[in-house]
Amino acid sequence: MRSAGPGVIRGRRGRCGPGGAMSADDELSLLIIVLDTNPIWWGKRALGEAEFTLSKCIDAVMVLGNSHLLMNRTNKLAVIASHTQESRFLYPGKRWAAADPFGEGGPSMESNCSGSKDGKYELLTAINDAIAEEIKDLMTKTDMKGQQTETLLAGSLAKALCYINKMGKDLKVNQEIKSRILVIKAAEDSALQYMNFMNVIFAAQKQSILIDACVLDSDSGLLQQACDITGGIYLKVPHMPSLLQYLLWVFLPDQEQRSQLVLPPPVHVDYRAACFCHRNLIEIGYVCSVCLSIFCNFSPICSTCETAFKISLPPVMKAKKKKLKVAA
Repeated sequence: MRSAGPGVIRGRRGRCGPGGAMSADDELSLLIIVLDTNPIWWGKRALGEAEFTLSKCIDAVMVLGNSHLLMNRTNKLAVIASHTQESRFLYPGKRWAAADPFGEGGPSMESNCSGSKDGKYELLTAINDAIAEEIKDLMTKTDMKGQQTETLLAGSLAKALCYINKMGKDLKVNQEIKSRILVIKAAEDSALQYMNFMNVIFAAQKQSILIDACVLDSDSGLLQQACDITGGIYLKVPHMPSLLQYLLWVFLPDQEQRSQLVLPPPVHVDYRAACFCHRNLIEIGYVCSVCLSIFCNFSPICSTCETAFKISLPPVMKAKKKKLKVAA
C-alpha cells in the first residue's frame, strides 16, 4: 500500500494527519428521520394487531439512529415527529442543550448524559431517553377535539430543511455536510398538502438533499415523487414487524455506499397531480396560467389567485332579415 505522503494517509472521508487525528475539514453526514406519529392510525393498528405498535416502531428508529452515529464519529442525527397538530423535534429536543449543535463534548453533552446503562455508550443512552420522553409528552398532550386528523408531513419536511440550513451555517472552516431525510410514513396522503409538499420537494432537490421513504401501509404517490426527484429510495415494507431489518439494510447506507449494494428495484412513480377544487388525482385538467393551480373542471375565474380569464368566443353570425313580398 502506498502512502499519500509522509505521515499522511488519505481515506474516503477526510484526511488523517500525523498520529491518525482527523483534520478539521471532515465531511459531516446528517440523517434526519421524520416519523409519522398519527395517533388515529397507530390507535387503529394497536386495536387490530398488537404485534407491531408505535413503541416497537420507535425502538427500530432508535436502533437505526444509534447505528448511524456509530458508523462514523462525524455522523449527526435528528428525529422529528410528524403529528396531526404539530411537528416536534424528538432529538435534539427542548430538553437537549442547544449550546453545542455538533455534540462534540463540553457542558451541553455532560449535562444530558446521566450515565451508561448496561454498558451502552452514554451519548446513545441520552439520545434514546430524550426521544422516549418527547414522544411520551407528545402523545399525552394530544387532544383530538378538532377535525384535523391528517399527518402534517409537509410541515415536518420543511422543518427538516430549516434544520439542515441551520447546521450548514454552524459548520467550521473547510467543513462540508451531506444531508438526507428519511420519512417513515404510516397514515395516508393528504391532498390538501399537495402544493406545500411539492415546494418542499423542489427545495430539497435544489439543495441536493436526498429524501428516502419507508411506507408502512398504503402507497404514497407524493413520497414516490419526492424520492424520484431527489434521488432517494422508496420502499413499502412488506412485513411491518421486520421494519428494523429493512431500515438497516436499505436506509442505513449513505448515497455512496448504496451503489455497491443490491437494493430493491425502483417502483413505478405516480406523477398524477391533485386538483385544487376537489383534491382528486387527475391525469388531464386545466391549469391557471398565473399561479399554476390545477382544476379538473373549467372555471372562468381561478379560485386560488382570483384571475379572470379572457375567453375568446366564436363570432356570432347575425340572422339575415327576410324581405317581405308586397302583394300586387
